This record gives sequence, structure tokens and C-alpha cells, in this order.
Amino acid sequence: MKITRFALPAAAVCAVVVIVFAAGDDAPQEVRQARSDPESFNNVVQQIDTKLQDRTAEADAPVARPSAELAVLRRLSLALHGTIPSLEEIRRFQSDRREDRLTHWSRQMLDDPRFGDYFGERMARVLVGTENGPFIVFRRDRFTEWLSEQLQQDRPYDEVVREMLSQTGLWTGRPATNFVTVAIIDNNADENKLAGRAVRAFLGQRIDCAQCHDHPFGEWTQNQFEGLAAYFGGVTLSPFGLEDKSRDYRIQDRETLQERTVKPSVPFGQQWLPDEGKPREQLAAWVTHEENRRFGRATANRVWGLLFGKPWSSPVDDLPDPPAEPDLLDLLGEDFRRHNCSIKRLIEVITTTSAFRASSTVDRESDSPVAAEAWSVFPLVRLRPEQVIGSVLQSASLKTIDRNSHLIVRAIRLVREGDFVREYGDLGDSELDSRTGTIPQRLIMMNGNLIHELTEANLFSAAGRIAAMAPTDDACVETAFLVCLSRKPSAAEQQHFTAQLHGTKEDRRRKVVEDLFWSLINSTEFSWNH
Repeated sequence: MKITRFALPAAAVCAVVVIVFAAGDDAPQEVRQARSDPESFNNVVQQIDTKLQDRTAEADAPVARPSAELAVLRRLSLALHGTIPSLEEIRRFQSDRREDRLTHWSRQMLDDPRFGDYFGERMARVLVGTENGPFIVFRRDRFTEWLSEQLQQDRPYDEVVREMLSQTGLWTGRPATNFVTVAIIDNNADENKLAGRAVRAFLGQRIDCAQCHDHPFGEWTQNQFEGLAAYFGGVTLSPFGLEDKSRDYRIQDRETLQERTVKPSVPFGQQWLPDEGKPREQLAAWVTHEENRRFGRATANRVWGLLFGKPWSSPVDDLPDPPAEPDLLDLLGEDFRRHNCSIKRLIEVITTTSAFRASSTVDRESDSPVAAEAWSVFPLVRLRPEQVIGSVLQSASLKTIDRNSHLIVRAIRLVREGDFVREYGDLGDSELDSRTGTIPQRLIMMNGNLIHELTEANLFSAAGRIAAMAPTDDACVETAFLVCLSRKPSAAEQQHFTAQLHGTKEDRRRKVVEDLFWSLINSTEFSWNH
């Protein structure tokens, strides 16, 4: 029976679970215990699950079954490292016999340098955008590297935010200043841009339209926007870098066309402002004040979105005002505050909830929209461009591609990933908006030279090594599914592809495995998080 590049049956396109052919490596080393006492951790997860159950009951929505553990491992790897797990990691996970091994592995993934690298880049898109900006006074690479280090070290996020809002000095030596210098044009800071971005990024609300007029749907007024922008009115550049000068913030009145002075002011919580400090330091203290619920809610909503591919409340940067009764975002925000504003703790809590570990399907397809709205099923979300190419590159290697990989391997990955994302299409800083695939993207996956090279069965590729080393045809098919889709094949898939391999040797066998890899990578399942 001849296999072609389009021989993948329907069951293989839509399925979701994983497998391999050899005995696994040793179980991963013990990672540190929960970042706080297990009792408080379990308590907040239980409270969140109760909120989720209440929402499901109110919507009368069906509840998805718990997802297979390997599917959850794949979600974790995509969300925290930007790629699917390697065969090496899957083997170690399978050999791990600890109770609730997913929780242990989520902590291990958070302590892996790949977390800081990937999550730092994802968050930098919100904070400074994706463009290089005014290069002379803005270094996006330095900012992203610095932010990645803060996340990896699990530095309290409120401290990180205060540093971004108030730091002075050179953008190379003090990378946090790049949050401000990205908005500098011709040595002048765009106070309006900085005010709008700060409120969107740290308080989760859009106030940009109040720059010209009172917000048509909210309580934000033009005067409030001007008061926030005035905190950046003293920003200036000198030979020593970013500085704050004591000077009046003057703007042109849109009605009288006359200049007027605007004093720094905040729209609520005036009592949270410190009595001392420079304007930007005062604003930073106000934004991160422990009584400012918006800060915790916005952080929780954005991290939820980065983990699920979909925020709890959409749009991610236009949250409604905090409700009278605390909701799920408040629970997450309060726990985040109580535990030193730890992003890692927040991620651990969210990834342990029933929502993150639920299957992506319910028994009746017609019930899917209701279940998705009630968060009783894991949302189906298309992979981001860098997740697609990261997963393709990892599927071409049986070993984990990370900082311990050979320098040549890492250099090749960096170049190939950049080229692919540029051709495939980046998402910019609107990364949590709903999106669909395009015909050009599909053609790149099906006909692109890079995909052809990475699925080729040669001496160094995963496809070639599996074709040569798998002890049986069944093991060969199982391993290919594990490497590409992080799951075992179904009985029908196993039977179909084993038949293709039966009796093949050397070149013919390599060609069949090569086509199998190509088919799996081009399946619908590969391009979605589920």
C-alpha cells in the first residue's frame, strides 16, 4: 500500500494524545516545593474551581472530561516555552511516578531558562511593542533580556512595574527605562502614548480615546487622561540618559487653542499617592498600590490569556471596573498579592485549575460554544507563528532544544525561526485577539523548503533516526506521533500507518516515515492548542 503526503486519514487530522518506542530516561530531579505552603495553594485552586463550577451551572453548560496528561504537558510546554515537548521530555514524564506529576512538571518548566526567554518576549510585546523603535534611545533587545531575567528570578512583579515606570539613566545600562524611551521622538516624550500604554498594560483598561474627548462608554474623562499624562511631563533626555526635570506640563486647549498647565492627578484612589517622590515614582506607587484591585486583576487576566491563548475577560486590555463582589480575577489577584506578586505562583495556580486541565471537547459538538463561554472546556486556539516553527523545529529533533544544545543547533534555530515568522506573518502586539489561518500560511507549511528540510529522513533528523532505530513498525508509528503531536495514535491511525511500513527497508522505509512526519506536521491538530 503506497503512502502519499495526503494519505493522513481524518482520524489523524483531528486526534489528540502521545507515545514512543524506547524506555524512558530517568525521572526529572525533584524541583523545589510549592512557592508557598501547599495548604494555601490548594485552597486558592479550590476556590477558583468553585467559581468555575458556579459559572458552568449558571450557563447550564456541559463539562468536559479531564484531558489526557500528555495533552496538558503539551499545553504547558507551548505556553511556557513556546514549543511542544521533545521526545526526551516525554520519556522522562512517562517514567515519572510521582503523584500529580503535572504540578511538579509545571514548576520544573517555570524554573527552566526557556520560561524566562519565552514569557519575557510575550510580555515585552505588550509593554514596548514589537518594533525596534528609535534605536538611538531605545533598545528592545536589552529590555526583553532584562524582563526575561526578572521573570526567571521571580522578582516581585510590582517592583518590576515600578522600575519600568520610574527608572532613570541610560537605556543600555538600565534597561527598564526602555519602557519610556520607546515613546521618545526627536528627544521629546509622547506623554499621551505613555499614559495610555501604562494604563492598558498595568491596569487593563483602555483610556486612549479620552485623550481627545470623554470616554463614550466608560467613566474616563479627558481631564483624567491629561492628569495621568502629566506624570510623564518632566521626562527629558541628557548625556546621562533618561531624567525627570521639574517643569510644568503644558498642553494646548482644544477649544480655546490656548496653552494651559495640567497638574499630575489620578482618576481614583488619590489616597494611594505617596507624599514624596518624583511624579513618575508617585504614579508607579499608585499603579501598584496594594489596594488598587485593577493591578492584580489586569495581571491575572493577561497571564490567564497567555496560558490559554484567550483571556478570561476580553479584550484583555479593556476590563470592566472591579465588581462589588470579588470574582475569579479578584481571587487570582489577591493570591498574587499575598505571595509577593509572584508571576510564577500565579501561573502555577492557573495551570492547576480544572479549566486548564479540561479536555477541548464535550460529548456533543453542538454544546461546544456554550461550554467555551462557561470555561468548562479548554479553548481551541491556533498556535502563534513562533509556536508553530518552534514545534516544527523541536519535532525534527529527538533531544530537547534549549540552552544546553550545541551552539550550532541554537544558531540554526534562531535564524530559521526568524525567517519563518517573517514569512508566515507575525501577530504584533495584538496577540490575544482572535485569528484564523490563511491560505499563504497553509502553503508555507505544505510546500515550504524549510518544512521539507525538517521532515526529511536523514542521519541527523528525528524522522531518519526513528526510521532506522525503531524496533518494530508499531513502535515507529507510535514514536512519530509522540514527536509530532505529543500523543499516541488511535487504533485506526496505528493500523493505517503500520500497514504503510510493512515490509519496507532502508530508502523506502525512510520515505514512508518522512511522509508520515510531513502529514502529521501539516495536520490541523498540529497547528492548534487543545
